[in-house]
Amino acid sequence: MSAVTQMQQACETDSVTVGTLTIDLGAIVANWRLLAERAAGSECAAVVKADAYGLGVAAVAPALLAAGCGTFFVATVAEGVQLRDLLGTDPSIVVFNGPGTERDESETLRAQGLLPVLNSLEQVGTWSAFARRADAPLPCVLHLDTGMNRLGLAATDVQALALDASRLAGVDVRLIMSHLACAEDAANKMNRRQLVSFLQRCAPLPPAPQSLANSAGIFLGPAYTFDMVRPGIALYGANPVPSGANPMAEVVHLQGRIIQVRRVDSPETVGYGAAFSVTAPTRIATVAAGYADGYLRSASGRGAAMIGGVRVPIVGRVSMDLITLDVTAVPESVAIPGAGVSLIGGGISVDDVANAAGTIPYEILTSLGPRYGRVYRPASPT
Repeated sequence: MSAVTQMQQACETDSVTVGTLTIDLGAIVANWRLLAERAAGSECAAVVKADAYGLGVAAVAPALLAAGCGTFFVATVAEGVQLRDLLGTDPSIVVFNGPGTERDESETLRAQGLLPVLNSLEQVGTWSAFARRADAPLPCVLHLDTGMNRLGLAATDVQALALDASRLAGVDVRLIMSHLACAEDAANKMNRRQLVSFLQRCAPLPPAPQSLANSAGIFLGPAYTFDMVRPGIALYGANPVPSGANPMAEVVHLQGRIIQVRRVDSPETVGYGAAFSVTAPTRIATVAAGYADGYLRSASGRGAAMIGGVRVPIVGRVSMDLITLDVTAVPESVAIPGAGVSLIGGGISVDDVANAAGTIPYEILTSLGPRYGRVYRPASPT
């Protein structure tokens, strides 16, 4: 029985308390293929950290593997071990955070065939020392910092490696990577600066395949795609080019359900803090979802939903378990208790929800809570 089938059966047997989260695996595969085409000539990997951005790595990763993806990126060793159990021995699995100082973590990386990203001279030293003890060259990825000032080897670190080859003793560098800070803004001069810096810092290092582009970086053009691209958020349907139309297929449909509809009129208010004042006869629908389910409180008074093809505003504050909508414009026969409400999808994109909440789609997807019943639409076998 496949992981997707098992999860679908679990959804059918468990009681759904707040709504249904439908995840289209076929759309994820289609997005991966589109990105692979955009980066023609480069390997297209897949970033599936944080449980595939909250959408379920046990369903997402096998679908991508079946579609031909051969390299996956995760954040932690634990995520790498989970993914190796899911996918078997064939794909490459890269761990962004690299090896910790504990020897057992390095042993786990080796035993599971995981490639650590070496982000500092300390991690290079840890992995080199472990390789010498193991008396075998061990594969890894080198991360060069080109302006993020987060993880990665600084310019002085790269110089130290170039001047002393013994630092890389036992280290089998399979890939050299960096990470773009402003790729979503194609006109940002930071993109070019990082590209130039990446080329300069790779030059004195041992030859290896190179990777710079994330989701948005793929759309900056062939100069940025190198030997491998590493899409993440675009796989899951968010717009990697916010200045234009979204080229990605919609992946997520989050449907809540109406619990109650009531009529209110001035001078009544709605919700905590009396944050919304009614100025005319209004119908208010209360929906079973809230910030405990990942629908952020910051979307209060700014977000929207779709009911019967009509876009309706959130009024009042999003609370822990409830959202209130002004459904005055919706026919009374449609906005009734038990009716479905599209909170994401069906005309409300994940980018729309993120913008309303003053955040990014990454946070929206990774915040979706466990109280939704999950349904996975399978990918086509072809």
